[in-house]
Amino acid sequence: MSNTPMLEVDALSLRFRTPSGAWINVLDKVSFSLQAGETLGLVGESGSGKSVTALALAGLLDARARAQARRLRFQGRELLDSQGTPDIAAWQELRGRRIGFVFQSPRRALHPVRTVGDQLQKVLRVHLGLKGAAARQKALAWIERVGLGDPARRFDAYAHELSGGQCQRVMIALALAGDPELLIADEPTTGLDVSTQALVLDLIAGLARERRLATLLITHDLALAAQRCERIAVMHAGQLVETLPSAELREGAAHPYTRQLLRATPQSAATLDALRSVDGALPDLSRTDLPACRFAERCGQADARCRSQEPPWTRTGARHALACWHPVHAFPSSTLALAA
Repeated sequence: MSNTPMLEVDALSLRFRTPSGAWINVLDKVSFSLQAGETLGLVGESGSGKSVTALALAGLLDARARAQARRLRFQGRELLDSQGTPDIAAWQELRGRRIGFVFQSPRRALHPVRTVGDQLQKVLRVHLGLKGAAARQKALAWIERVGLGDPARRFDAYAHELSGGQCQRVMIALALAGDPELLIADEPTTGLDVSTQALVLDLIAGLARERRLATLLITHDLALAAQRCERIAVMHAGQLVETLPSAELREGAAHPYTRQLLRATPQSAATLDALRSVDGALPDLSRTDLPACRFAERCGQADARCRSQEPPWTRTGARHALACWHPVHAFPSSTLALAA
């Protein structure tokens, strides 16, 4: 078995140009990797940069965005051009066929005037070359596979005729119909009731196990990520601050931001009074004077070094690392540049 990561992201940075001509530094040197068959949870507050990271990895950024990285590899294949910016042609070749994407608002993502069957058949035609009766048969099989029931009826249905959970199942079928090796699921349970959330996540997990998919699950729900993922990557204001195995999250998380997220998770509090929100608010990324650690202005342990010097990535175990000058727990460690 190859040790080459399915996805390798090294120092991904991203800027957006505003209508006024100013640049906003949205992502700052984000680095992580993902193995085949692994599920990685990317967590953080709303506005922390999770979804825009997913869009960057799927090559879905618009013309206002400028991305740059040291390395951006899919199964060992470099997806950057000589200037370190994404190779658009390479992304177009991969997207849909080898990288599937589940959007967080499926009703808006699905085509409003094309039936479920039409949309599935287009994916099968473009990515697998199936046409006619073969495409229809495969589309019907996918409708049944994602648990929609009555495939012939759903085949001719439009998005507005389906519930939120049914739309999400169609979105999963569309994402997987091209037979990808990487699935990016961006808040796949947004707007769904608790029971439907569990059914959708069970469906994703079952298909991922069956097909040995690498899965990037993006969520603001830390408890959900801990239950559904092997590893957790914590993002704050466009910076990755900690990565660790889910099993070590509750006792081993060492970044002050991760600890505050845990404190703000309902499952972590014995009573409602014990529940706490994360201190402060996300910084304005349009500022030109952002601190080196973007959590510094919300952190009670921060000092002048946190504001002026970028914290190095410190490995605390084989699969646990963080970027912080003042981790919550004292531990023996060695400092290294994980993205080097």
